[in-house]
Amino acid sequence: MSRIGKKPIEIPEGVEIKIEGLNVMVKGPMGELSREIRPEVKIELKEDKIFVFPKRETKKTPAFWGLTRQLLNNMVKGVKESYEKKLELRGVGYRARIEGEDLVLQVGFTNPVEIKCPAGIKFSVEKSIITISGINKELVGQTAATIRKVKKPEPYKGKGIRYVGEVVKIKVGKRAVTAG
Repeated sequence: MSRIGKKPIEIPEGVEIKIEGLNVMVKGPMGELSREIRPEVKIELKEDKIFVFPKRETKKTPAFWGLTRQLLNNMVKGVKESYEKKLELRGVGYRARIEGEDLVLQVGFTNPVEIKCPAGIKFSVEKSIITISGINKELVGQTAATIRKVKKPEPYKGKGIRYVGEVVKIKVGKRAVTAG
């Protein structure tokens, strides 16, 4: 029995759900998302709630049951109010700017790094904070991870791209260790 899977998903006002076989379409004020669900689970729409049930009991069914429910919940929340991740640039001369829809980073390499904007994602830059927003939670997180991967925070000075609120553990350098 999946603890997450058995919880119903509340459908807020202004959000429409369409189920056609294994395809689920969610339409709301921010946009439209669709996803193909796994054949191990079935979805029922009753009143203003979505219920997810397992079709047959196998070892992996509870995992798919909870996963499907959470993915549908993320879709419903995304079309109602978009998701966003914020990244922070730390380092002397580290800058970000938007050219067209793409993001251009100057993070200590000889050439600027250009990151193409995936469909459904919006970038915004304010001083040293990059905001990634969109209705698809997976795509927002993946895009943020891709940008962070360009220049991860290094452990000695903490320079690089990090999530806002991320704590980077700073190591003690060689000189501080041998000086004692």
